[in-house]
Amino acid sequence: MSLADLLASTESLSSLAAAVRGVPGLAETLGSATNITILAPSNEAFETFMETPSARAVDPNDSTAIQALLQYHIINGTYPASAVMETPAFLPTMLNNSAYANVTGGQVVEAVRQGENVVFYSGLLSNASVTTADQNFTGGVVHIIDTVLTVPQNVSSTAVAAGLSGIAGALTRAELVDTLDSLSDVTIFAPNNSAFQAIGSALPNLTMTQLADILQYHVINGTVAYSSTIENEMSVPALGGGDLKITTSDGDVFVNSAKVLIPDVLVANGVVHVIDNVLNPNNTMAMPDPTASVQTPAFSGATSMEDVGFTSGVPTPTSPIGPNPTRAEEEPSATMGGGAEETAAQGAARPMMTGAMGAAALFAGAGVWINA
Repeated sequence: MSLADLLASTESLSSLAAAVRGVPGLAETLGSATNITILAPSNEAFETFMETPSARAVDPNDSTAIQALLQYHIINGTYPASAVMETPAFLPTMLNNSAYANVTGGQVVEAVRQGENVVFYSGLLSNASVTTADQNFTGGVVHIIDTVLTVPQNVSSTAVAAGLSGIAGALTRAELVDTLDSLSDVTIFAPNNSAFQAIGSALPNLTMTQLADILQYHVINGTVAYSSTIENEMSVPALGGGDLKITTSDGDVFVNSAKVLIPDVLVANGVVHVIDNVLNPNNTMAMPDPTASVQTPAFSGATSMEDVGFTSGVPTPTSPIGPNPTRAEEEPSATMGGGAEETAAQGAARPMMTGAMGAAALFAGAGVWINA
């Protein structure tokens, strides 16, 4: 069966079929493609997104953005549901437009089995569950999913949306926003707000150069280290110089003395792992205590303060991200110290080079053809 025949014969995918027809050349490209997996949002998934305020607010005529969204739902390779395991796999998609993604091989989705469910995570920890699996066609396989995927946003927009106001403000203060957003293939260990509070007394005394050095010490450039690729006793060079020591213990991951609280937040140019400590480039030998509930700050002599620091002017999130209850139960720190939430403004569809791109906004554009 051809893909066109499969879409035409599956009533719950009529909205997707209309969206594909609305992007010039996409139906032909998909019709001739082989060895692909399509994550196909159901009609109900489309309807849900069309009701969001950000979907209604966006110009519906941006065909490039719509194409990027649809490409993000197409995985390179054929993956039946039985191939998805409990260990997360990060599968490259057809989204490789550098305006929206800067990851070698194409932007990825996270595929993981949670109990009896096959789940795909996308940007802002958005999740989609497979409702109907293994619809085969001549070019591969289709899985019907219950939510439209979210194209990963750039680093700075993701930090704001996730309520990581400390690092969002620090990047602005150090004039590193454009630098970090424009890198390719990065891994970022992002301290949560509590981590900044823990060294609050040291923050006002930092020069811009010192702050920039600290922030760059949280970045691995040229390597996207997803959780499933991290190994114990890894030593990797940081962007600003010096090495980061990654260790594992009983399923927990540590970088220097910081514990990873929330792994695998996909961003336009790589991945972010939220950690519970601010790393210190002048204390590279700091090691974790895996038995401790809270790790010792890496800045000797610093004392905690209620103020997160650097947060003046950082937008306040207004709606939650990462709605999956399973992940929230497994990772109770998902509030990230400031609330794992998304600002309404961050839902707008804009290329990576100029800002964030939210799935709901792109979905509004698809509605031009869906509602035709």
